[in-house]
Amino acid sequence: MELRKNDIINLNITAMSSEGSGIGRTQDGLAVFVPMSAVGDELKVRILKVKKTLAYGKIEEIITPSPDRVTPVCKVSRLCGGCVYSHITYEAELESKEKRVADAISRIGGIDTKINSIVGAENPCRYRNKAQIPVGLTQEGKVAMGFFSRHSHRIVDSMDCELQPEVFLTASKILRDFIEEKNISVYDEQTHSGLVRHLYLRYGEATDELMVCIVINGNKIPFEDELVQSFTQTIPAVKSIIINSNTEKTNVIVGKKFRTIYGEEYITDILCDLKFLISPQSFYQVNRRQAQRLYSIAQEYAQLKGEETLIDLYCGTGTIGLSMANKCKSLIGVEIVPKAIEDAKKNAELNGIDNARFICGDASDAASQLEREGIKPDVVILDPPRKGCDAELINTVAKMSPERVVYVSCDSATLARDLKLFSELGYITQEVTPVDMFPRTAHVESVACLTRD
Repeated sequence: MELRKNDIINLNITAMSSEGSGIGRTQDGLAVFVPMSAVGDELKVRILKVKKTLAYGKIEEIITPSPDRVTPVCKVSRLCGGCVYSHITYEAELESKEKRVADAISRIGGIDTKINSIVGAENPCRYRNKAQIPVGLTQEGKVAMGFFSRHSHRIVDSMDCELQPEVFLTASKILRDFIEEKNISVYDEQTHSGLVRHLYLRYGEATDELMVCIVINGNKIPFEDELVQSFTQTIPAVKSIIINSNTEKTNVIVGKKFRTIYGEEYITDILCDLKFLISPQSFYQVNRRQAQRLYSIAQEYAQLKGEETLIDLYCGTGTIGLSMANKCKSLIGVEIVPKAIEDAKKNAELNGIDNARFICGDASDAASQLEREGIKPDVVILDPPRKGCDAELINTVAKMSPERVVYVSCDSATLARDLKLFSELGYITQEVTPVDMFPRTAHVESVACLTRD
């Protein structure tokens, strides 16, 4: 029977997608993706969209619930769409993520290797140290602050998120009350009018330092002195208050102009016993505790003895490489973002690390440059963006002949693809360890250990 939009069908959920939706199959074998469903659910599903090879639906009725189902702690999880696993146990979420990584390595990479048990978080809540909270108006004209609904720019009005520290809620209330009391306009992206666009927060978990950055469609916010007092008198952790000017008609949250109106232009945090400066533009791991676990695994895979040359490609602000600097003879970090390289150099100096060199440039170009310089790394760390590494970079790394490659990935599909390319160039994937850096969301990180054949 041909499936059509608005058909209501019975469906048993048997698998989970990489986006966190449940998957069931019709009698004809067509895969139907259903958000907020769980493996083991028996459902009545309304079909929303039908394609040649798959369909999308939504739950009309739960006939028999999965044993993995729980009641979401967050009241707006269905509207927000960020926490795609909020309706199942954390154990079931970890099982799903571990299986996703294993399936990708086997199916896409064609690699038979050891997949270790996923490293889950001790606490899947309140782990985020960064938030970008949009500000707008409800239909009734009240100030709305929260999160954009999935695949839209409609604000779900909820300032508290179970993934964020409670101090973020306090900061959000302060700004909302200030806007309402002072009758300050908020931004409307349809008309490009109004002042306040976003509240951008960063938190040093180990140091208890909070940065408040207010993104505005202009250069100055009224009553700045009173705004500073509102934050500093209520939240002792506030160490930095910054105004960011973003007057562009764009979906990009943060503009290029920053002005510090209280404290310093950065806060600090401690990661792997090192101190790191965090500015509004700095890359810093969102989940500090899990980052320490991930870096520990990467260091174990690197097997540094103290005499090695270590190259950290896609080094960002240097966190992962610097965490291993005392275990190697020399560290070379590469990153294309100039501000990140500046931060990496500052972080090395801040921690008294004098065996680190940082290069600003494209990873492929820099790797070729180092090869021309005759630098022979013993270990290469790769931590690319979601798209993974390009074939040229992988070829260049293989030409440099490091004994070991440690690949940190935020996308198991591109990791599997790249491991296959490495295998064709003589590198064996010894093992892979998934790490849950972003509990309750669809994301999962992995660390792979490769050795030269």
